[in-house]
Amino acid sequence: MQKPNHHILVCASFRVAGESKGMCFKKDSASLLPYLENELSDRGMEDVMVSSTGCMNRCEKGPVMVVYPQGSWYAEVNEEKIDEILDALQEGKEAEEYLML
Repeated sequence: MQKPNHHILVCASFRVAGESKGMCFKKDSASLLPYLENELSDRGMEDVMVSSTGCMNRCEKGPVMVVYPQGSWYAEVNEEKIDEILDALQEGKEAEEYLML
């Protein structure tokens, strides 16, 4: 695999002990991963890597998603927002209305 142009991190609320307890997990962030992978594949965005993470400590804003190298943090992510975030990413922009402030 070549180096990806973008890396998307989705909070899965994993804790040090390995248990998922946080708000992102409780808000079903794990179901966003396959949706995101399928959407990237459908769009032909092969240069994007997706990873789940431990708790990002922004529970009140969950589910949280971060896009690198831009460093864009997105709050309260769902499938509809993912579509718009990926649209913006394809255009070289951020989906500003969903950015975490």
